[in-house]
Amino acid sequence: MTDNILNWSKSILAISPARWLRLVQSVPMELLSMRPAENEWSAIECLQHVVDVERTSFPTRIKALLAEQPFAGFNPSDQPPKPAPTITLANEFNQLRQETLALFNQITEANLDNQSLHAEYGMVTMRQLVHHMAGHDLNHLVQAERALMQPFIQGCGPWVVNYEDHIAK
Repeated sequence: MTDNILNWSKSILAISPARWLRLVQSVPMELLSMRPAENEWSAIECLQHVVDVERTSFPTRIKALLAEQPFAGFNPSDQPPKPAPTITLANEFNQLRQETLALFNQITEANLDNQSLHAEYGMVTMRQLVHHMAGHDLNHLVQAERALMQPFIQGCGPWVVNYEDHIAK
């Protein structure tokens, strides 16, 4: 099932910036900024997170695994305070992602079994990171879209039964 993991992951990583750009260019900031529930991220906060990860985590992890060197964990709550996020984050994400893709293109099939010590998870492999990167992108796109769904779900009356799996609580 995962024989094509490099190609599969690269396809997700390559399309994510365009998806974020399209989202922030099409949806009003008021909706992008709505938190779906207390202690959950809005769509624009999801974008801020993927920018933070792209800036500090993914490149560091790829480099460490290519060199089979240990690396630190990444905790979003450890990030320094930032100004309110804006739609310009999508352009920043796009630029950072192009840099990450240049690193990603250095990964070969032979590197997929490289191991490094992750400060939080223990020994991890490049193969696991490649899976994680694509999953992370998709997870936060889904999370952002789920946040955007909430005002529509709340106003749809009897059709709410169709969205029970997506209601933020």
